[in-house]
Amino acid sequence: MGWLTEWRRRRVLEKHSIDDALWRRATRSLPFIPGSKKLKDLALIFLAEKEFAGAHGIEVTDEMRVAIAAQACLLVLELGLDWYAGWTGIVVYPGDFRVRRSETDENGVVHEWQDELAGEAMPGGPVVISWDAAAHDPYMNVVIHEFAHKLDMLNGEADGLPPLHPGMDRKAWIEAFRDAYEGFCDALDRGKDTWLDPYAAEHPSEFFAVISEAFFESPAETRRRYPPVYGQLKLFYRQDPAAG
Repeated sequence: MGWLTEWRRRRVLEKHSIDDALWRRATRSLPFIPGSKKLKDLALIFLAEKEFAGAHGIEVTDEMRVAIAAQACLLVLELGLDWYAGWTGIVVYPGDFRVRRSETDENGVVHEWQDELAGEAMPGGPVVISWDAAAHDPYMNVVIHEFAHKLDMLNGEADGLPPLHPGMDRKAWIEAFRDAYEGFCDALDRGKDTWLDPYAAEHPSEFFAVISEAFFESPAETRRRYPPVYGQLKLFYRQDPAAG
């Protein structure tokens, strides 16, 4: 972080604050969000540095901004906002949205289709969020999910291996996540209860994003079911939510 960025952030904290009542309203349905001054200060700076835009006629209210900021900043509470540097936009849709995709196969034939999404993180670009999913879906946390993708993308294409801190064992991370992912996919194929959202089987990057949701929302159960993965996430996020 450069001195100018540091100065600007200090100025934001000196001149502005998030109203306590607004914070309570924005996080009342998010019991995993701590009410710490550190998180509120981080969210305040996040709000000053990011630009929110509504799509398809939705008005992005202060309550919505704070709810998204609080969850996004929870991931980097012990890492810092520089992990979200290099992009500014957050686009909020009222509900799920469609994205046009295309792919060229080995024969040179272009295939086009549309995906219906609740969220998307674009490399070097904005995070897109469905507010209906963010506010009402009890089975997923689209905000944590997409911002976990943003962290995963910091060292290239999202692959479930974000940039690890000095001292972290890359081999231990790969083994923990590989074993958990393969076991999860096998259980899903055999029709067993997987606890995690089945979408985690789509790709190792989706498994990382989904289990990051669980790490913050259901930490004790995540630690019980996936102890090696929990241990790696604890080192990466520098948090131990199951201990609290």
